[in-house]
Amino acid sequence: MIPARYGASRFPGKLMQDLAGKPVIVRTYEAALQTGLFDRVVVVSDSEAIREAIEDVGGTVIMSRESHETGSDRIAEAVEHLEVDIVVNVQGDEPFTERESLAKLLQVFRDDPDREIDLASLMTEITDPEDIRSPNTVKVITDHRGFALYFSRAPIPYQRAELPRATYFKHKGVYAFRKQALLDFRRLPMQPLEAVEKIEAIRYLEYGKKIKMVQTRVTGIEIDTPEDLERAKAAWT
Repeated sequence: MIPARYGASRFPGKLMQDLAGKPVIVRTYEAALQTGLFDRVVVVSDSEAIREAIEDVGGTVIMSRESHETGSDRIAEAVEHLEVDIVVNVQGDEPFTERESLAKLLQVFRDDPDREIDLASLMTEITDPEDIRSPNTVKVITDHRGFALYFSRAPIPYQRAELPRATYFKHKGVYAFRKQALLDFRRLPMQPLEAVEKIEAIRYLEYGKKIKMVQTRVTGIEIDTPEDLERAKAAWT
């Protein structure tokens, strides 16, 4: 599932911006399709322009009937009456989506016979001090088994002394869910930590869901700003 809301606070209409001859959302849809990992790839949107762009390349779109604050809410509405087990959320602004990282996410559930894990998500190590400090970069810390303890826009962990040196991980907004976790998310009200940080993953933690984090070295380019789009154009081959 690729949630594709037309509006965006920092870059409205970004998913319909041109990237090497096609809209960003079409590039993302095609990248997800080309991984060959999924039974179905579906875009979930509130925009007729996005629907037309995806259908023009033979894709499938589910139109949202309601307005949603998060991608999880949008996908939960779309899958409620579908016969599915695992749902992968690829953000619509991720045209560099690739197979390796998504395959690692899916493997988490194959290695979970006791169904302990509610959802899995990606993280990548960051070393740039500016990225570590930036509130636009969501950081995650995990326990010794790789389960998420907390997500924050602040630098976590805090570097109290010179040694040992902290390791920082960026949370990439790519998830794989058990269907029930999505349905639970939709019916559960937002709690204070999610409201403060504006990070939807925190809601799962606040209600006791277990999130397995999977490290990847693939960073890609998320298109959140016009500058990101220019970087993506320069990197596209």
